[in-house]
Amino acid sequence: MREAWLGGPVEGIDPWLQPAAHGLLQARADLQNAAKGLSVDQLWARPGGVACVAFHVLHVAGATDRLLTYARGETLNEAQRAFLSAEKADDRHPANSLLAALDASLERALSQIRATKGGELLEPRTVGRDRLPSTVLGLIFHAAEHASRHAGQATTTAKLLTSGLPR
Repeated sequence: MREAWLGGPVEGIDPWLQPAAHGLLQARADLQNAAKGLSVDQLWARPGGVACVAFHVLHVAGATDRLLTYARGETLNEAQRAFLSAEKADDRHPANSLLAALDASLERALSQIRATKGGELLEPRTVGRDRLPSTVLGLIFHAAEHASRHAGQATTTAKLLTSGLPR
C-alpha cells in the first residue's frame, strides 16, 4: 500500500496544507486497516489495559472535528460534547459503524482545509474552555499529527490482538 504523501497533491488543497491533508488521509487508511477484520470483541478489547481500537477510531473522528471547530474560530456545541463523552463508552459498535463516523469527520475536515486560504493560516485562535492560544495552521497541523498518533496506537493494538500472543 502506497502512503498518502506519495500519492501526489490532494486536489484543491493549498500547497502549505498538503502535509496535513496527507496526514489525515494516511491516518484514515491506517485506522481502516487496523479495524477491518476485527470482531466486535476485538475492536473493544483492551489488552494490558491499553485503549481499544474502537476508542482510537472514535477519538480521531471526534478530536478532528473539535480541533477544526476551533480553527474556524468557533466553540464546541452540545453534540460535540456528547460525542466526546461517547468516545469513552463501550457501546460495542461494529467496525463499519465506527469507520463511517471516521470517514464523515475526515471528509468534513478535508473540505474545511480546501476552503482555508493561505492568508488565514497565522490568524490567532483559542482552544477549549481555557481559551489557550493557537493559530489556524497550528490547529490544522495538530489535527493531522494527533490523528497519526492514534492511528499508530490502534495499529499496534490490532496487531497484538491478531498475533496469537497471550494477552
